Amino acid sequence: MGNGDARVRGLAARAGGWSARHRWAAVGIWVLFVVLATVLGSAAGRVDVEDSEQLKGETSTAAGIIEEAGIEEPASETVLVQAKDDGLTSTDTDFRSAVSAVMTAVERTGEVTDVTSPYDSGTVSEDGRSALVQFDVRGDPRTAGERIEPVLEAVADVQKEHDSLRIEEIGGASMMKTFDDAFGDDFKKAEYSAVPVALGILLIAFGALVAALLPVALAITAIVATMGLMGLVSHLQPMSDTANSVMLLVGLAVGVDYCLFYLRREREERAAGRDARTALRIAAATSGRAIVVSGVTVCVAMAGMLFTGIAEFEAMGLASLMVVAVAMVGSVTVLPALLSLLGERVEKGRVPFLRQRTGGRNDSRFWSAVLKRVLARPVLSVVVATGALLAVAAPALGMKTENLTLDQEFGDSLPIVQTYNRVNEAFPGGSEPAEVVVKADDINAPEVKAALADFREQAVGSGASRGPVEIKLHDQQNLAFVYVPLVGGSDQDAAGASLEKLRDEVRPATLGKVDGVEAPITGQVAGNKDFNDQLVGSVVPVFAFVVVFAFLLMLLSFRSLTIAVTSIVLNLLSVGAAYGILVAVFQHGWGASLVGAEGVGAIITWLPLFLFVILFGLSMDYHVFVVSRIREARTRGLGTRDAIRHGVVTTAGVVTSAAVIMVAVFAIFGTLSMQSMKQMGVGLAAAVLIDATVIRGVLLPAVMALLGERNWYFPKWLHRLPDLTHDEAPAAATPRTRDDEPEKVPV
Repeated sequence: MGNGDARVRGLAARAGGWSARHRWAAVGIWVLFVVLATVLGSAAGRVDVEDSEQLKGETSTAAGIIEEAGIEEPASETVLVQAKDDGLTSTDTDFRSAVSAVMTAVERTGEVTDVTSPYDSGTVSEDGRSALVQFDVRGDPRTAGERIEPVLEAVADVQKEHDSLRIEEIGGASMMKTFDDAFGDDFKKAEYSAVPVALGILLIAFGALVAALLPVALAITAIVATMGLMGLVSHLQPMSDTANSVMLLVGLAVGVDYCLFYLRREREERAAGRDARTALRIAAATSGRAIVVSGVTVCVAMAGMLFTGIAEFEAMGLASLMVVAVAMVGSVTVLPALLSLLGERVEKGRVPFLRQRTGGRNDSRFWSAVLKRVLARPVLSVVVATGALLAVAAPALGMKTENLTLDQEFGDSLPIVQTYNRVNEAFPGGSEPAEVVVKADDINAPEVKAALADFREQAVGSGASRGPVEIKLHDQQNLAFVYVPLVGGSDQDAAGASLEKLRDEVRPATLGKVDGVEAPITGQVAGNKDFNDQLVGSVVPVFAFVVVFAFLLMLLSFRSLTIAVTSIVLNLLSVGAAYGILVAVFQHGWGASLVGAEGVGAIITWLPLFLFVILFGLSMDYHVFVVSRIREARTRGLGTRDAIRHGVVTTAGVVTSAAVIMVAVFAIFGTLSMQSMKQMGVGLAAAVLIDATVIRGVLLPAVMALLGERNWYFPKWLHRLPDLTHDEAPAAATPRTRDDEPEKVPV
């Protein structure tokens, strides 16, 4: 092909062509969109997910009753007073004086209310060595961590005066402050360091500052615009800080990837002798179209989270979907305009000692060597690669998921974790009691009071609790809060069994017999159980939705039943391998020290489904890009095997660069202190690495080589489906080689 006009069709090609012709208008519209989204989102404010919206089931019912009554439960705190040896008990004078000193000290701060003595509430351990002073923090419980410092200092001063006792504070506010102090900047550092890491890798990949800045600039503007849109959308679907972090992570990954794909193709065509206009049109018709297909597939995958029924997941899914859509639109509109404006100036800011990477041959010597061996022995390559992936995925068959307890999440790195363990040991379930929210027409009616008394008695008598069971009445709202320490404490399975006993046996036999009484049971353990039940129930619909729609998109985009099927299978292998690595490292502890992790014995509950959705979407980036290039080469006249060689080798550089950026960004989250964040970071990084190497570099070309012309099988009865393929600008026709004919495949 010369420098003449190339006839192209398709949304991406038309958008790219218009933007290149109206470059200032395209850039202006994009800037206006980003500014308007930011301003309007800021003006609207963001609505965050409320407790009553988080889950369905009893936890949500209880939260709804509390909100409807207008009661805002204060942040509760507990001070553990514990003898360091067996010689001192709660009846001794020194012990009593320490308890009194704690109560006096915290009251003097003016930050607390309802200070309760352990001798009045009965919160003295069976061995008499431990007691709990309980109180509430004044003001908004969501900001209690900001006001708890004087109380912590007062307790610390009492500790200094009583060497024979252990006096330590724990509770919602103190944990909030401790975590903010220890890890509050953790996420910000990870988020802030992701951008310079991506920029550094792009600088090495392109060798020029301007070319490296383009993908980062596009990703950042897409993220900024999406933040504004999140504020607007939050009035329909509440958002959260977690959704914000996930959006940033996904936005940076896809924004950089899409721009990288487009820019490398445009530079490649320019280096091949095309003029600027033709190079942009080819990039729009090829890489631009691949970006649209990939972006729509990722959006569909993210939409799978909307089927969970869990507000946090719905927020993450919608936020991720929006940032992918914005990045996709920006890549096929404003990017061609910027490339048209910059022209050769995109090479400005050359880095010394780095060879020019944006033009010239785009072949990879390493992947050329690998591919030569893969195509020479495709059966052996398929067997070895598939066997290796299945072996890596095997540990996933024994995956155990649970919500991590405080000690699992943070280990012994924080003093408050040790306090948590001591409280649970002395008072099983005392640090995370079940909370029964009792609503009645008249909470002081004799039959209701009798039922409350029976519930308290049977909760202990049934073995679900060892007490003390505390009841707080709210006469004006006709509500009662019953706090039941569960037998099992921090042992999730044992505490869960105690909860079931309360829900299935004790409640029906007591409160359940009174007409008009509602008594949903909530609390940390109940919330975990309801979350798990909701998540397990959503696995099948989410998996089915993502897989079916991804299959249909691939079928329509490539008009090949074979490509659609192999795409799904290869992606599932990639996800399975990531699951296997997670289980091996974090559940079994194999090589956990290499990533600074501890073998916690379980995978956090939300991660498997989250990883599936994210990875299934992101892995399509590479798959669509590589397969599009293979199909493009074939339609230009190359035989299937030569097309595979051309497609894989010419995309190896850009796929490698994109994968390195993703792995580096995700690995940053693997360095955080929280085990759940480590699991997410390691799982994402491992999956992307496997996907970009074993899957795209070995398994995909080997499978396609074995299938030959069957790769393009499309039954006649499917011809009525919409045609979403595109017409690439044809290069000089290359005679089709004889490798499309049946041949013996060496092993």
